[in-house]
Amino acid sequence: METMVNKFQAKFRKAREEISRWDELQSLLVSQFRNASSIIDRLQVLQNSKNYANLNCINGIQDALLSKQMGSLENIMVSMRSTLEEFHKIVLSLEKIHRDGRQLVKGGSSRPTIKQLQQRVGIKPTLTDCLDGLLFLHDIHNSEYQLKTSIILALSAGALKLSGSDLSALLQLLIDQPNIPSEEGMKELFVSSICL
Repeated sequence: METMVNKFQAKFRKAREEISRWDELQSLLVSQFRNASSIIDRLQVLQNSKNYANLNCINGIQDALLSKQMGSLENIMVSMRSTLEEFHKIVLSLEKIHRDGRQLVKGGSSRPTIKQLQQRVGIKPTLTDCLDGLLFLHDIHNSEYQLKTSIILALSAGALKLSGSDLSALLQLLIDQPNIPSEEGMKELFVSSICL
């Protein structure tokens, strides 16, 4: 039984690496979103020909500036979609880690009984705790990935229609990661109730 719990420790170390990568991607996505928001704000100003004053005498200046900004926005949107793909890879990895953990319990010549699944070895958690923890990690990150995808789709679909307050609200939702417990909650998950 202790051997199996030790195998789960390796799975949680891998999950911790994935979550560390998630945090890096989170910072990148927030930065990309801020850059896109700045361009969207700028586009709303650039669309009004009154804002050009004396520059209106330069033929095609408004179209040239708008075109340049739209190109920059499209590049940022492509980068954000690429970042979302990286988030999705992490979700898939966490799902695989959980699936492998379930297989670890189900497979093998000596399948543990329900009593063994709930047996505690010293201060280490039960196998049920380990499986539940892995499932929880996958579920919260999958939920957050779905939310991030929705936010980026909303930005793409309504880029020129979103007000500054709409952009701020979406950014705050992105920053908060409401489906993932605070760092303190995640630390507690890894240290006390899970196999590390």
